[in-house]
Amino acid sequence: MVAGLQDLESGRWDDVRVFLAAYRHKSLGAAAARVGVDTSTMSRRLTAFEDAIGKRLFERSRSGLVPTRAAELVLVAAEAMESAYARIARDVSGVTATAEGVVRITADPGVSEFFVAPALARLRSLHPNIDVELDTTVRALDLTRQEADLALRSTEPRGADLLITKLASARWVVAAAPALAKTLGTVSSWSPLPWITWDRDFSSFAPARWLAKIAPDAKIALRTSNFSSQLTAAAAGLGVGLFPEPFVHVRGLTVVRPSRGLASTLNALPEGGVWLVGHRALRDVPRVAAVWEFLTEELRRALRAS
Repeated sequence: MVAGLQDLESGRWDDVRVFLAAYRHKSLGAAAARVGVDTSTMSRRLTAFEDAIGKRLFERSRSGLVPTRAAELVLVAAEAMESAYARIARDVSGVTATAEGVVRITADPGVSEFFVAPALARLRSLHPNIDVELDTTVRALDLTRQEADLALRSTEPRGADLLITKLASARWVVAAAPALAKTLGTVSSWSPLPWITWDRDFSSFAPARWLAKIAPDAKIALRTSNFSSQLTAAAAGLGVGLFPEPFVHVRGLTVVRPSRGLASTLNALPEGGVWLVGHRALRDVPRVAAVWEFLTEELRRALRAS
């Protein structure tokens, strides 16, 4: 396979474009339309590229093109060439014209639901050839193992191969539905409040630790480790919860007013943020660069406005 990759690196950019179009569209017809040739020409050029590589890159079937393991390996080098080509003549229109393919984003459920998903329609209008795969599992996917292209993290990540930018700070506050907050008035003790908090599997999470320390005998109205359910329950008036400020505003909650005697407890409230993370090797690949730039602008505006 090494010899094949060397042939790829010395090959023409047009050959790489043929491969990338075939890989991304999984159809000779759609790939041919993208490259600007007819289907038979596309088929011949793809076969010639496979001959140059010395490996079969796609299985042809009635349903389309199925990438082989060899294609997965070639993709890394092909996108590196695409990235280099994009840097040569990089401008906004160039990125827009060449940005296509699947971009895999991983983000926690709250950020995904309230900030990423609502922005995807605008992303689609700007980059109609980009398809997004959005992973919302709590598990942090490994960008160095290509489990995702971009990540939105609520804790600052580390890694020599990662590019990291902070989109916003996020202070945690005690909040409730406006009607409940009005009923509570000025709160002189945290313990009697009906709390919405994390389940026991998140007992080491900073907000859960804060409540356990400040009000160990607190009344619990709901335990759940599903953040969206916490917000929904709070908005419905079930109880008070600890939430990052952007989510308080986006769900129409009100910050609970504490008495002066509780001022010291507020100093211990956790602080966090939202970071956008990508792998250094993919940063200039057009599809990734386009989504990186979009998320940076869109989420900074949305998170600060919230």
